[in-house]
Amino acid sequence: MIQSTSAAHAKAYFSESLSKSDYYTNDQELNGHIQGKLAERLGISGIATKEAFFALCENMNPADGTPLTPRKKEERTTGYDINFHCPKSVSILHSLSKDNHILDAFHKSVQETMQDIEKDSKTRIRKNNVFDDRDTQELVWADFIHQTARPVEGHAPDPHLHAHCFVFNATWDEQEKQIKATQFRDIKRDMPYYQTIFHKRLSDKLIKQGYQIRRTEKSFEVEGIPKNVITLFSKRTDEIGRVAKEKGITNIHELSELGARTRSKKQTGMSMAELKTEWKRQIKELDKNGQEEGEEGNIRFAPKKEKTAITSKQCVDYAVEHGFERASVLHDRRLLESAYRHSIGDESISMDEIDQHFNDDKRILRVKEQSKVLCTTHDTLNEEKRMVNLAKEGKGKLRPLYTKVPELKLDGQQAEAVNHVLTTTNRVSIIRGAAGTGKTTLMQEAVGFMEKAGKKVIVVAPTAQASRGVLREEGFEKAETVAKLLTDQNMQKQLANQVLWVDEAGLLGTKDMTSLLEIANKQNARLILGGDTRQHSSVVRGDALRILNTVGGIKTAEVSKIYRQKDEYYRSAVEDLSKGNVKDAFQKLDSMGSVKSVSPLKPNEALVSDYVEAIKKGKSALVVSPTHQQGDEVTDAIRKKLKSEGLIGKKEIKATKLNSLNLTEAQKSDWRNFEKGQIIQFNQNNAGIKRGSLWTVQSSAENEVMIKNENGHIVPLPIQKSSDYDIFSKSEMAIAKGDTIRITRNGFDQEKNRLNNGQMLDVVSVSKKGDIVLRNAISKETYKLKQDYGHLSHAHCVTSHASQGKTVDEIFISQPASTFPATDAKQFYVSVSRARNRAHIYTDDKEQLLYHASELGERQSAIELVSRQNKTNEMVHHQIRDELSRTSTEHHKTKQAEKASPIKSNYEDYEPRL
Repeated sequence: MIQSTSAAHAKAYFSESLSKSDYYTNDQELNGHIQGKLAERLGISGIATKEAFFALCENMNPADGTPLTPRKKEERTTGYDINFHCPKSVSILHSLSKDNHILDAFHKSVQETMQDIEKDSKTRIRKNNVFDDRDTQELVWADFIHQTARPVEGHAPDPHLHAHCFVFNATWDEQEKQIKATQFRDIKRDMPYYQTIFHKRLSDKLIKQGYQIRRTEKSFEVEGIPKNVITLFSKRTDEIGRVAKEKGITNIHELSELGARTRSKKQTGMSMAELKTEWKRQIKELDKNGQEEGEEGNIRFAPKKEKTAITSKQCVDYAVEHGFERASVLHDRRLLESAYRHSIGDESISMDEIDQHFNDDKRILRVKEQSKVLCTTHDTLNEEKRMVNLAKEGKGKLRPLYTKVPELKLDGQQAEAVNHVLTTTNRVSIIRGAAGTGKTTLMQEAVGFMEKAGKKVIVVAPTAQASRGVLREEGFEKAETVAKLLTDQNMQKQLANQVLWVDEAGLLGTKDMTSLLEIANKQNARLILGGDTRQHSSVVRGDALRILNTVGGIKTAEVSKIYRQKDEYYRSAVEDLSKGNVKDAFQKLDSMGSVKSVSPLKPNEALVSDYVEAIKKGKSALVVSPTHQQGDEVTDAIRKKLKSEGLIGKKEIKATKLNSLNLTEAQKSDWRNFEKGQIIQFNQNNAGIKRGSLWTVQSSAENEVMIKNENGHIVPLPIQKSSDYDIFSKSEMAIAKGDTIRITRNGFDQEKNRLNNGQMLDVVSVSKKGDIVLRNAISKETYKLKQDYGHLSHAHCVTSHASQGKTVDEIFISQPASTFPATDAKQFYVSVSRARNRAHIYTDDKEQLLYHASELGERQSAIELVSRQNKTNEMVHHQIRDELSRTSTEHHKTKQAEKASPIKSNYEDYEPRL
């Protein structure tokens, strides 16, 4: 869904991209049509002529030339282009078909989905001090169906069946009896939902026509179309991708402009019949070459397979399991989108059936908030309630470690925090410390006094890098992971009447926090939770630390005075971020020159130059970006620069890189998410399968995935035990002396030295034999790996999640517009607060960066959702009671007046009404 910000922009878009002219020739393209209920109301339905389209762009009624909406400003949102793209296999089949059966299925799927979008249309209400949205269910759009892609120079255009539906910024407000601007916010928010509906409709129609469907990560493909044929007809996509990579472009609008700049000249004289002949020639040529390489190039009918039937209940079950693994509250359309996607490939399950089962599902609690319905589950709510109750039960249950406040080395907030945990009578206490406030320093002093009081303090953290890495380096030599404590009975027994200190507790989910509370209760131990609720929270469900503080009312010692930042103005900006004052912080950072505008065409040039300069001066530095994609692009640019400066060795080796797919348990239990060549690593022992072993996916069919180990042994994957394994894609990465790499999974080196997930190490040397020697820059410990270790990535640029807990001299933040979907207040705060001396922020849109960085990024809890609903219900109840009381009183007064007056009352038949 791409915005058009002016009439001139929309007109140019029509002329260059939508109309039948330009590079489209003869019968390659179809006439566009103006559609929608508003079009019917205006009497303008039919062929989308240039005159009609331009009139609508100018906010005029093409039928009579009168204005559509009151607003006449030129720089206004003219409309949005909603793109519908067929899977490539569908485009290929259509291009070789002798009729339009695939085109008809595509066109109907587009129309039906646009009608769904139309039903959701709204307009703003801004009258009589009312600020709300009103349903309108009327739109006007022009649809344009194309059958080919833009040609690449020297080639005929590839087959690509797609549609552009340009929706104009106008809708009918029935109550106000006028055409007004459309409220597109909710439609934009729900685009993934509409996309899945479109894919479901199209796949169902194709199945009914006799095709077999294979669901893919983003949509689906038709069985029988080999991958190399799909690649053959992706020339345009490959060309844009190649040029974009060369120029470092990832922003969707820049990619669109790049597409325009790389367009070839018009094709002349090629009819669809001639194009089909050319496409068949290319396939035959590929088939001939493919056979030489042992590959299949023929397009064929896929053999009919007996499918295991799934039900609408299973689709909803999947959506619930998948969605609520990592969130406590979800928009209902997020859940429905997931359920619809799960049903793709089986036309016997309708979306209506899924809707019905979803609405009848008693597990789900629903709360209407403005224009959306938010959902949680009874299990999620009960889990949070249990966690909160466990914490509350510990209030006043213990004797203080010190009745008199001891004399401390620390002062101010740090001293108050230490006193809090030494004198509290509560089993659970929280220390919330902003980034750089010296939480480790106060922790060291508090632990010392606890040990003097005769207590043993066991220190844990959620991640291996925080526990076995940072905490051990800070003097807590026996620090362990939370996962280790939860599975080690002996370690739990050592807690009897002692103290458990959890660092970085903001990374804990509800389930693990509940388990820790249960252990603390069982062992009569004190539980101290240290962390920062404004930094990143857990990947899994539940912002546990924040819930215990805000909902559970667990007393919190606040440590907000920052010591990390040396520059006073920089420190002040970080303090603002720690308090949620993003706008003030941004203005301070901008005024001190930290926010730097860069060209969208060269987003990494200045950052790379500044970063390498800092490295050459001997400063510790780190580059951070919100997304892995942008991080990879920055890494490539940095390595090129480091090579040219002689800071990375010329001799490189290719190392295996295993990229985690980060699938949920539900996704890992669905055979359709497995592809040949993926790597499976086991976390637990299974029959014939050893913990830690690596296997390769050989095949994936109906409810069965076959895997093979390095010895050639083939076994079925125990797909019903999805928590026992992780799934990775396999690629290669270049490593040279001078590189910095990051360990991406706990493991051991060649000499059985432990490696921690998140650990950053410098490459000391590489050899032709594939040996890699690494060194810890702080401890100077060395590690030896083989090039096939797998769980490695470059660490020249990391995500803000990976940077949490790190401290460097200077931080360099790559934040172009392409990263804004992953930008929020937590990400921005963590990124900016990593440095002692200075932060450098590189963006191509300062205004939008501030907007996205101001988004809270807080995940709502089930308790908060239901509590807010209960408060709303209570408020409505009071309003009803007051209204009934008022009307009853007025009714009584009226009756009394009637008795006293000979004149017949006009309210004779009045009844109190709600």
